[in-house]
Amino acid sequence: MKIRPFDISDLGQVAVLLDEYRMFYKKDSDVKACKHFIEARYNHNESIIFVAEENDIVFGFVQLYPVFSTVSLQRAYILNDLFVQSNHRSSGAGKKLIEKSFEYAKENNARYVCLETGVDNVKAQGLYEKMGMSVDNEVLYYSSVF
Repeated sequence: MKIRPFDISDLGQVAVLLDEYRMFYKKDSDVKACKHFIEARYNHNESIIFVAEENDIVFGFVQLYPVFSTVSLQRAYILNDLFVQSNHRSSGAGKKLIEKSFEYAKENNARYVCLETGVDNVKAQGLYEKMGMSVDNEVLYYSSVF
């Protein structure tokens, strides 16, 4: 297994993975929209994507969005998407994708990496905790959905 930066030649495979990821969250399948979404993030340098690959098959990805922390005066990253196809979920790919994300964030002098996950996604929560992440008990996050 190889963890490496996304390349535009990965677009078709990553679009399919993003579609599977979205269906996990009860969204309708739309590979074409996923392809356009990833392509736009790539073309505008709006996210950092790493892929998990074996034998030229991309089976997992992680997507980071850069933000800034005014309080710490540093960059930070939102780990917005992490997905590994079900037949590779015991391979350690999720762990390696997170490790690569942390490595990238540290190399770019980020203060932190944060993420959100469903309260029912217990398996993912276990992985995040194994990776040294913890639930933030000092800050409340609010959102408005439009």
